Amino acid sequence: MLKGIHPAISPDLLKTLAEMGHGDELVLADAHFPGHTFNARVLRADGLPITTLLSGILELLELDAYAPPLVMMAAVEGDKLDPAVEEKYMAAIRAVCPQAPAPERIDRFAFYDRAKSAYAVVMTGETAKYGNIILKKGVTGDRKAES
Repeated sequence: MLKGIHPAISPDLLKTLAEMGHGDELVLADAHFPGHTFNARVLRADGLPITTLLSGILELLELDAYAPPLVMMAAVEGDKLDPAVEEKYMAAIRAVCPQAPAPERIDRFAFYDRAKSAYAVVMTGETAKYGNIILKKGVTGDRKAES
């Protein structure tokens, strides 16, 4: 364990977050998502809900300020989204990043394409339908200016 690092952040996830550059994307995938089909770099966070991971990750990762930093899948025609899923994600996100915008919604196949080009996919224990979210990494501020 490290001080200041959320216990849900595994050593592999911490390494992945550190390796990512600005503009790189991280998919937090629900338990049903075919992560291994779309990306060679898959990390396991089985049993963990996405809200827990959002809380830990966003303490460490700056969201992109120049492009939509949050992306979720839109419902397939004939399906309905459960608004509670986005609401609980945004509550976890805004607890750390109060100015974060609502997620952009893209269709299923566009989401799959983004997963293919993402830096990594984290397979979680999330069971909510349409529970996947992409985080786009931004640039951290000047530490001296923040002091």
